[in-house]
Amino acid sequence: MKKYRLMAPCHFGMEAVLKKEIVGLGYEIVEVMDGRVIFAGGADAIARSNVFLRTAERILLIAGDFCAQTFEELFEGISRIDWPEYIPEDGKFWVAKAASVKSKLFSPSDIQSIVKKAMVERMKKKYKTDWFSEDGDSYPLRVFINKDRVLVGLDTTGTSLHKRGYRKLVSHAPLAENLAAGLIMLTPWKYDRILVDPFCGSGTIPIEAAMIAAKIAPGMNRDFTAMTWEHLAAAKTWTDAVTEARSVIDMSVKPDIQGYDIDDDMIRSARENAAAAGVSDMIHFQRRAVCDLSHPKKYGFIITNPPYGERIGGKDEIGALYDQLAERYKALDSWSAYVITAYDRVEDHMGRKADKNRKIYNGMMKTYFYQFMGSRPPKEHHN
Repeated sequence: MKKYRLMAPCHFGMEAVLKKEIVGLGYEIVEVMDGRVIFAGGADAIARSNVFLRTAERILLIAGDFCAQTFEELFEGISRIDWPEYIPEDGKFWVAKAASVKSKLFSPSDIQSIVKKAMVERMKKKYKTDWFSEDGDSYPLRVFINKDRVLVGLDTTGTSLHKRGYRKLVSHAPLAENLAAGLIMLTPWKYDRILVDPFCGSGTIPIEAAMIAAKIAPGMNRDFTAMTWEHLAAAKTWTDAVTEARSVIDMSVKPDIQGYDIDDDMIRSARENAAAAGVSDMIHFQRRAVCDLSHPKKYGFIITNPPYGERIGGKDEIGALYDQLAERYKALDSWSAYVITAYDRVEDHMGRKADKNRKIYNGMMKTYFYQFMGSRPPKEHHN
């Protein structure tokens, strides 16, 4: 079985979670970098990683890995790649994105142009033609240059993996689905412990939690670009991955997941999104202000994405919200609170230092994931 090197980009700060996911699928980690994890696997890895990974942005099949400080070196490096192994004569191929960090080559448009030219030259020799119709299947490429190291990957995913397909309606500043899943996976929450999101918006955190609880693979109900690349990953690899995903779903779990928001429209949106994800029976959504947050159970979890003050609300209004959150959290006996925000006075409002504080980029915005740990429930003793 042919082995490929695959690269999974992710949100900065989520590399360890993604690495753990990939290891859990049984694949070998090759390298971990800022915002991406490289791993090795056969054709099945292309399909299974797209279907199962919750925290990745996309899956790239690495076609080239070399150093280049000039456009001549970039052209030569791309020309050395055996493109006909990946792209048939009628394939539609283009550089969907080029990014450069701390490198001599820094112009995305020039990088895209040089890469395309070099690919055409290599394919001309193989296919003995000066013209390509490009009316076949799509083969988008992504090029990442970091400290003059060039990584060239065929995008097997297409539309980003964070688009699970269930979120038809969104709030003003929603978390991406893969970031929400990653935040939950950074906590010790399990479905037998209550989870409350008091700023649930369109329901992303509760929905992702329910999908984790029921072992619903995030990509099992959508299509991927590489589904038509039968010379690289046969159709059976995709049907096998989806069959495997369906076989592990457990809808018998009864998690206690609750989402609150002060906006009636958001609660309606959250309910519709949960229904689209197939987890509406696992989540209780309710219109409720954060000042009314309370719960009789112990050892629960707050996992939430409150307004930051960047896009929503003024600073005075934001400060009052965090005061209310802190007051209600203190009243919740033995609970833990996990808060992602760009607002920098969270610990002042909470009246304590966070037990852990992790820097995570939400898109281009630097945020912090404040982790306030509650006491652990006592271990059950079995006779």
